[in-house]
Amino acid sequence: MTDYVFPPYPQASVAVKGTEARFPVRRIFCVGRNYAAHAREMGRDPDREPPFFFTKPADAVVENGVTVPYPPETENLHYEIELVVAIGKGGRNIPQEEVYDHIFGAAVGIDLTRRDLQLVAREMGRPWDWGKAFDMSAPVTAITPLADVASLEEGRIWLAVNDVVKQDADLADLIWSVKEHVSILSQSMTLEAGDLIMTGTPAGVGAVVPGDVITGGVAGLDDIRTPIGPRV
Repeated sequence: MTDYVFPPYPQASVAVKGTEARFPVRRIFCVGRNYAAHAREMGRDPDREPPFFFTKPADAVVENGVTVPYPPETENLHYEIELVVAIGKGGRNIPQEEVYDHIFGAAVGIDLTRRDLQLVAREMGRPWDWGKAFDMSAPVTAITPLADVASLEEGRIWLAVNDVVKQDADLADLIWSVKEHVSILSQSMTLEAGDLIMTGTPAGVGAVVPGDVITGGVAGLDDIRTPIGPRV
């Protein structure tokens, strides 16, 4: 038995639909600007940029339905609805045609973003961590096993704030498909079982305030619901 200097932090995990089992989260990768319209609304040209990635800590995961406190150091908290892919088998340099062999399942997530901090970092050429990787910044639904997922390539993806639809697109609008960007990511580092990949958000991102309720979904997967609580 390992003798730690203090008890290890509990393993971050996500529910698995239809079972009591949990999916242990190892890392969270996020694909930046993977829908053309969103890239344009953020002032970038989607036709000239290869996919790029940033990360969130595993313990940023939030269960579906849990209230997320409005985070500190921001006046511009944004929602970004995303398809989330859960890796069930590790690998490096994964060919596109073998990507699905490494996927355990899929879920719906929200990439909560302190937009003001992100934009300051972007303009200064600094990492995005303070804008993206804060506490409780990754609400995720239960993971649907891949065999029960209708499609990772097409289907509606949407988000509403207080029942008003703000984002409404199709997975077919992805610049880099799931097969493509997972394969590309695996060329940079070894993917491992437990990794989550948030695949990018469509146009329509915007701010929320305490008291707002975010809902959203991807065709064939559980809908997500994330209330925003008082500022911490």
